[in-house]
Amino acid sequence: MHGAKQVKIHGAQVPIEAEVIQLDIFSAHADQAGILAWLRACESPPRRVFVTHGEAVPADTLRRLVQDELGFPAHAPEYRESVELA
Repeated sequence: MHGAKQVKIHGAQVPIEAEVIQLDIFSAHADQAGILAWLRACESPPRRVFVTHGEAVPADTLRRLVQDELGFPAHAPEYRESVELA
């Protein structure tokens, strides 16, 4: 829809009165490689890593990478699971 003058929202044509600019230098969150790089850079290893973002299968994949590649204990909690921190 690059250059579109209007967009259909709930069946109605709505004029576009905005300019969209993409800034590739910023990210709202890191990807898997970015998270692993950030964890590798920790001055001291975390006692435990909780993977709480994303769907269950990708979250568990990241959990396994944190454990297998970095040797940090990691957990991807299930929905509404409680974990006691000590």
